[in-house]
Amino acid sequence: MKVIIINPNSTEAMTLSSVETAQKTTPEINFEGWTSFDGPPSIQGEKDGEYAIKPLLELIKKANEQQPSAIIIGCFDDTGLQKARDVSLCPVLGIGEASFIFSNLHIGQTAVITTVYDAVPIIKKNIENAGYQNQINEVIAADVEVLELELNPAESALKFAKASKTLELNTQNIILGCAGAVRIRDEFEDITGFRAFDGVTSAAKLCRALA
Repeated sequence: MKVIIINPNSTEAMTLSSVETAQKTTPEINFEGWTSFDGPPSIQGEKDGEYAIKPLLELIKKANEQQPSAIIIGCFDDTGLQKARDVSLCPVLGIGEASFIFSNLHIGQTAVITTVYDAVPIIKKNIENAGYQNQINEVIAADVEVLELELNPAESALKFAKASKTLELNTQNIILGCAGAVRIRDEFEDITGFRAFDGVTSAAKLCRALA
């Protein structure tokens, strides 16, 4: 089974981190990473997301030629997800949506901690559109630039942990709202004691259902 992970930003290090995490999660699946070099360096809000869609869709069309079993869009905002599904010949998974699904399998309230404030309204809208607003009751930002997750994961984990202290007391599960959060999930759990989910791991696990 072959799954293509398309990173809609142009930072290849994030693509490599996503593929590494997905491959460790489901080693029985062959993951291949593609980077949208015509996309923005990072996606940190609506403007970046809109800019990323056209080159993303070109890569979706290119992926159709290889007939993968599934495609994962490696951006937590689920950039261009529905448009990608409209042109793809195989299932397309968004890592944001995948994390909503997996967190909902666990008892307790869930919150999302994302990177920058501009991403918050996008994620809230995605949660509502997917019907998880009763389970995922908060979306906050750690005020961490997306690329900092790759460049300085230890400090980023501390900032995400600091943000978690502002959440409602009944929060039990945390979704780390960025593809680059694969670099900090384990450390974040160690620091905070929360059960944490990242979208790449969640999407990789969902791919098992397509086998």
